[in-house]
Amino acid sequence: MIKFFRKIRQNILSKGKMGKYFKYAIGEIILVVIGILIALQLNNLNENRKNSAFEKEILIQIQENLKNDIKALTEVEMNFNAAITSTNKILNEEVSQNIEDSIHVWLGAIIQFDRFQPLTNAYEVLKSNGFDKVSNKQLRFLLGRYYDDEALRVIKATSDIEMAFNDHWIPILFEETIEFEFKKSVKLKDYSILLKPSKERNILKLSRDNYSSGINKIKRGLETSKTIQNLIEKEIK
Repeated sequence: MIKFFRKIRQNILSKGKMGKYFKYAIGEIILVVIGILIALQLNNLNENRKNSAFEKEILIQIQENLKNDIKALTEVEMNFNAAITSTNKILNEEVSQNIEDSIHVWLGAIIQFDRFQPLTNAYEVLKSNGFDKVSNKQLRFLLGRYYDDEALRVIKATSDIEMAFNDHWIPILFEETIEFEFKKSVKLKDYSILLKPSKERNILKLSRDNYSSGINKIKRGLETSKTIQNLIEKEIK
């Protein structure tokens, strides 16, 4: 093609037709510019297709990660609620044979902990490639809020309860427990220590507050993650 244009230019010049040559040169420049613009447009279209394919794939992966997070968060929330319900039963009961038949199960729901670790592999891939790969601004904002804020708050809440288990309940389990089955049953030598003013009763109250705070954080995380899932569902259709 280049040789073809060169021959045309040489032919015009050999005939001394400078005016025609300049017109031809201008036309050739215009053709080159048009060619470049077309190439750029094709390249942009190709990049857009790549970005669109990447966005869809990464959102599908994030959606799968969130399904696992929601399942885990729901289970933790259920356990925290059971702990609060059991704590209220103990704090509101009087010493009786009836309570001693149930209190070991209630304590099993209280003296325990859960761990939560969100699945972030897809989110980390998105971060490394740039958030602008997600076209929906609201979705970008919510992804950052969930992974960089709310999920971390849930991790901290569950870690606080595990710390309380180690610092507060472990000494009591060593000193006062007859039998212990994690998340199921705690049989104490003397249940009355929980039913009258005591260090153990104060720990029960503190534990209830920790569980309540954790539930609030879990609820926010669940709400955001479910909203993200709904937005992703619309984006990938």
